[in-house]
Amino acid sequence: MLQQLGIVALGGAIGAVLRYGLGEWVTNDSFPYATLSVNLIGSFLLGVLAVGLAQNLLSANMALLLGTGVLGAFTTMSTFSVETVEMFDQGQGSSAMLYIALTMVLGPLLALLGWKLGETIFV
Repeated sequence: MLQQLGIVALGGAIGAVLRYGLGEWVTNDSFPYATLSVNLIGSFLLGVLAVGLAQNLLSANMALLLGTGVLGAFTTMSTFSVETVEMFDQGQGSSAMLYIALTMVLGPLLALLGWKLGETIFV
């Protein structure tokens, strides 16, 4: 159990640093591109990882490191939620609705694309 916690913690540290770095690189005061980017990239990569895990090509520890740790810390539903509320509060309802639509439509589509790519790579 302690080993698994350490693996998740290591992955989480990596994912958090990656997310912070991307947030610093992709900054824009008018639209939350950084959060949208990490959530879409994370959806795609988790789709790929899911196939690797389902095909028993990734160990449980590797899934903990990459999926739960790295991608869990890299992506963020809570920031998406707060940014959406802030946009509505600031009278940017159209932008908030676009943000919601892009996240909720493109996220699952990219997860599917990642899954399909994973099937071609891992099978």
